[in-house]
Amino acid sequence: MALTFDDGPSESTPELLEILSNHGVSATFFQCGANVRRLPEITREVARRGHEVGNHSDTHPKFYFRRTEFITNELTRAQATIAETTGLAPALYRAPFGIRWPGMRIAQARLRLLGVMWTVIGRDWKLDAARIVQRIARHAANGAIICLHDGRELEARPSVKPTMEAVRRLIPMLQSAGYRFETVSQLICPTN
Repeated sequence: MALTFDDGPSESTPELLEILSNHGVSATFFQCGANVRRLPEITREVARRGHEVGNHSDTHPKFYFRRTEFITNELTRAQATIAETTGLAPALYRAPFGIRWPGMRIAQARLRLLGVMWTVIGRDWKLDAARIVQRIARHAANGAIICLHDGRELEARPSVKPTMEAVRRLIPMLQSAGYRFETVSQLICPTN
């Protein structure tokens, strides 16, 4: 299964990186360009530690009723920011709020981005750690893509304590059940 984190990087991302490292877990981080520009060193650390960095738009807008040009600009700016910061252009994209809108396919094709959704979203911006764990555990399965958040849109210093506590509980619980964690690219394009 794949652990994914949206809306970062944030000031809490280094703590999350330590939790993942302590358990030998790789994850995929869908990052906002504006947050990457605000915290470039944290983004570089995510990549340096071998985690995958994906595109999550530049400013985390809702794409309802937006023109193709607006969508393309959002994805292009985030793509350029992440590539300049990490030296690697993202191959994956996750739409903010999971909103798919006409024009997004064109933007993704121009940037050669594969769209990625989730099989379970933790609702970690709203629930406490115990309920996040319960929600994700109910949907644990081979090939699952778990969506959590290491940021809160473009908020500086967001409170993500429930997410951190949930991740501390989830990883050992799921590992003891026999699950292995991979990046999204490893999960969907395994090498033989």
